[in-house]
Amino acid sequence: MTKQDYEKNIEKLIIWAKAYYVDDEPLASDEEYDKLARICLEFEKENPNLTHPNSPNHRVGGYVLDSFKKANHLSRMWSQEDIFNTNELEDWMKRASKEGFVENYFIQPKFDGASLNLIYENGILKQAITRGDGQIGEDVTHNALTIHSIPLKISEKSLIEIRGEVVIKKDDFLKINEERLKNGESTFANPRNASAGSLRQLDSKITASRKLFFSVWGVGQNSLNFKTTSQMMDYIFSLGFARTPMQTIAKTTDDIEKLYKKMIETRDNFTMLLDGMVIKVDDIATQEALGFTQKFPRWSCAYKFPALEKTTKLKDIILQVGRTGVVTPVAMVEAVEIEGAMVERATLHNFDEIERLDLKINDEIIIIRSGDVIPKITKVLKDRRDGDEKNIEKPTLCPDCKSELLIEDIMIKCQNLDCPSRVVNSIIYFASKPCLNIDGLGEKIVELLVNKKKIYDILDLYSLKYEDLEDLEGFKEKKINNLLNAIENSKQSELYRVLASLGIEHIGEVASKAICNKFGLNLVEITFEDLTSIDGIGEQMANSFLEFMRVNKNIVLKLFDILSPKVTIKEEAKDNPFKNKTVVITGSMSKPRNEIKLFLENLGAKVSSSVSKKTDFVIYGEDAGSKYDKALELGVAILTEDEMHSKL
Repeated sequence: MTKQDYEKNIEKLIIWAKAYYVDDEPLASDEEYDKLARICLEFEKENPNLTHPNSPNHRVGGYVLDSFKKANHLSRMWSQEDIFNTNELEDWMKRASKEGFVENYFIQPKFDGASLNLIYENGILKQAITRGDGQIGEDVTHNALTIHSIPLKISEKSLIEIRGEVVIKKDDFLKINEERLKNGESTFANPRNASAGSLRQLDSKITASRKLFFSVWGVGQNSLNFKTTSQMMDYIFSLGFARTPMQTIAKTTDDIEKLYKKMIETRDNFTMLLDGMVIKVDDIATQEALGFTQKFPRWSCAYKFPALEKTTKLKDIILQVGRTGVVTPVAMVEAVEIEGAMVERATLHNFDEIERLDLKINDEIIIIRSGDVIPKITKVLKDRRDGDEKNIEKPTLCPDCKSELLIEDIMIKCQNLDCPSRVVNSIIYFASKPCLNIDGLGEKIVELLVNKKKIYDILDLYSLKYEDLEDLEGFKEKKINNLLNAIENSKQSELYRVLASLGIEHIGEVASKAICNKFGLNLVEITFEDLTSIDGIGEQMANSFLEFMRVNKNIVLKLFDILSPKVTIKEEAKDNPFKNKTVVITGSMSKPRNEIKLFLENLGAKVSSSVSKKTDFVIYGEDAGSKYDKALELGVAILTEDEMHSKL
């Protein structure tokens, strides 16, 4: 085959590939396509320097990575502000028109997939990056090369970011799940999960087999010279990207509402899952004038479709223990399909919600799911009850560690420091700067130590040895020694800091100081009456403290033995103008604020960080600011530093 023949065959193959993968209108049989692709591949193997840059043979995959590298977007990828009804639409349109009259709004369907940023330079696809946090994502270029709806070469030669959604069409999603079932693999929950998972495969052959589709919705950094988004998008589509259906211009609220209703009515006819529509101010100069909030463009929003409802049955309630120990009920329901996703769980925020719904096991219920939102129970169909329903009881023991639970109002919490579900968070909090300030023991290091079974609880920190850490990735001699020294230096901390670092619900630094100042190391044995005798400690705080000590007494005593904390039992302050008063300090003083805080606490004052009606005094220095203003507004007594001393 000559180079000229190869070029002709490749052009034919590109046309066939676009018709099959992008337009869903095949122009050749699979056999014809495969035969021509093999002929071209033979030429490419023999003549690698003559290979066409847009050859469909580049898209078969086969490149395998160890992991994904992080990559920076050239310009930030923003989230969209969500709106859900006409009132919110009108509010957004008023805000969008604050820079002047908006003549046109550009409307696009919003497909549910994984956002991807394509960077082209000199017309060649250089890099493909997942959205990530909007500034840094993962480099998935080797997978993007397998997606036929992403041109490998375009006629625009300037540096440009082209952004869109990677999706799986509904029919392809069903085929993928059928194939996975045949192979004994777990199925994908929905097309969005399937597209996101496929895009992040380390083996690009797997990505190539998934028939992903790229739908353009905008651009990032560019030097294009267009006045409107609609003109710019027409140009982008002319470069070889698939044109988005039902993309149009609207002028008024009524126009937008008509399009919104039409999209909802026809959403089932779309080949891809649709969860709303995107509205943009069409004029680019107006977009630039409106700018951005911290999260969203002010000139764009997502008008989300109403949540989809389905009827199902509540089979059971399971309990999940969060990282902080909070226990949350989760509804297990009979599997039901909602917009391509098989739903078997629904959120229940707390047991108060169960009581409010009057929910029972075996009840028939209505659940809703809207976009990414976790399915939620909205109604119990009580008229369908047949006597098989069972009451749902509040737990008294942690489902993970079987320890006694703290139960108060709507909150149920496990305070066991050894509970597997909360042990990581317990150690992170214990080591944090406001607590024992163990430098180098941040969240990722704690998770690594627990996952590698180097530690199981807080006590294990103090038995760590050099040899325990030297086999961990990234741990070299200096880092190991610094960490071990920081752990050792946390010994002999003040007792109140140790107590505050245990994360007892409602017991912060102020309460810890009060308890330690009065009872010292005997605090593990004190009673409800002992606690409530301290000014500022009420019934709820006392119950939480006592429940914590019942569950963790042995750990606390061992910790005291290891740390040998400094104990200072203060005598009750003599009568003075600040005893039992709430004081706020603000502004620059002659001494560090911490010294003045300690001075006032020794006088029996409670030093607070915020001004309220309950504040007795605000002591202020230079540049006092908003706390001083709030005190004047509320009529709170204000004193200079000199006036504070003169009152004594």
